[in-house]
Amino acid sequence: MILQALATIAAGIFGGAALYINLAEHPARMECGPRLAATVFGPSYRRAAAMQAPLAIIGLIAGVGAWLAGGETWWLAGGLALGAVVPFTLLAIMPTNRRLLASDVNRDSAEAAALLQKWARLHAVRTVLGLGAFGMFVWCLTAR
Repeated sequence: MILQALATIAAGIFGGAALYINLAEHPARMECGPRLAATVFGPSYRRAAAMQAPLAIIGLIAGVGAWLAGGETWWLAGGLALGAVVPFTLLAIMPTNRRLLASDVNRDSAEAAALLQKWARLHAVRTVLGLGAFGMFVWCLTAR
């Protein structure tokens, strides 16, 4: 039961934070123009990564652990969905992050605006994975 609660809490916090970033924080940045959006992206990204990476790993381990302890296959599926954000981030999002954080990017440029828009689309995948895992975990807890 502890692993199930831990997986659900980690997924809920991860998914909620990711949704907030997609629906509120990033659109607010973009309203201020690409220069400001690109400028604040770095500090925002570092703080969010420090919170979200551990949540994804904790949710993965707890979800798989809940399944190994005799839980439904949905615990495994949810854990793997939440854990998938780590390789997705490293393989799909990190090149965009690196370019946005590069010192030679003109923050007023069309390139910066396009990178920020691309980042939002990629981050939405993380949001779907996190909320999907949370939904699976909540379903497992309430389907008894």
